[in-house]
Amino acid sequence: MKQFKSAADIKVGVVGYGAAFSIAKHHLSGMKAQGMAPVAVADIDETRLPVAEEDYPGIQTFNSATQMLADCDVDLLAICTPHNTHADLAVECMNAGRHVVTEKPFAVTTAECDAMIAAANANDVMLSTYHNRHWDGWILEAVDRIINQRIIGDVVRVEAHSVGFRQPRANPWWRSSKSISGGIMYDWGAHYLEYSLQLLEGKMVEVFGYARYGFWNEVTGYSEDTNEDEAMAIVRFDNGQLLTLVNSNVDSTPRKGMLEVVGTRGTYVVEPPKGWSATVQEAGGVAYRSGPNRGSETWRFYKNIADHLTSGEPLIITPEYARRPIHILDLAGQSARAGRTLPVTYA
Repeated sequence: MKQFKSAADIKVGVVGYGAAFSIAKHHLSGMKAQGMAPVAVADIDETRLPVAEEDYPGIQTFNSATQMLADCDVDLLAICTPHNTHADLAVECMNAGRHVVTEKPFAVTTAECDAMIAAANANDVMLSTYHNRHWDGWILEAVDRIINQRIIGDVVRVEAHSVGFRQPRANPWWRSSKSISGGIMYDWGAHYLEYSLQLLEGKMVEVFGYARYGFWNEVTGYSEDTNEDEAMAIVRFDNGQLLTLVNSNVDSTPRKGMLEVVGTRGTYVVEPPKGWSATVQEAGGVAYRSGPNRGSETWRFYKNIADHLTSGEPLIITPEYARRPIHILDLAGQSARAGRTLPVTYA
């Protein structure tokens, strides 16, 4: 793989400049903060291009990724488009010799991940996905206390949940469409799985999935293509550990925190942004501990990308790493349809 002399030599751009969450602007800002040079934006919605030009005066704009690849010498592209388009766009860009970062989720299916990894290898280019939340303060705190300090003993299971009685947004909000978004678990669920996998040290063995549909169909306007009302993934590991993920838009039961991590000597609860709490079995009896989370270091994502491309530093969010959460989500969906547990290919 070609090494750049400095971060300033890396010309960067984005595919997709949608209004939602200013995601593409966030990517370009993150790249620029690490010394890389924003040069190009592509979007099939031409009304978004003047917005990009206002945000980044002098930047080149294009009506499609294909046009950008033909007419611009951009080196690294962030794919900031709906989930079901990530794989095709990434492969197109890599086949044109460009490095790629996709927004998360990496893709929708394991097969798409495999095709992207194959294209990266065939073209000797870098491929990653935007798991900047790998460096959120609450997971940095949890990894230190749970894995390094072992304050709750050995991890037995992780329960991740994002639930509530929540009406999905209506069409044309593509995140409410299962065929476009991948489903209810593919947004925050992808983050929750990435957090959880940092706390589980075994190899994945099998996945069971559950899904319930129908309640919100008419509300969204997507009818039968609406995301699940509720979905669950249960992952068993070879060392006996268990991971559960629940995403629900019909569950009114309050949950404590984001992740509950059960260990042999206590339970640790991740409660962003306010902090963490733990119930720990100690020599004198049960102790209750709590504290603030450390500050987030999400800037480290693009710092690592720049260092990888300039000095060959190891890539932290490798495509193989990014494939693991998608493999879980993909198998959970297949399992829900089949009504049985499915074996894991990528442990």
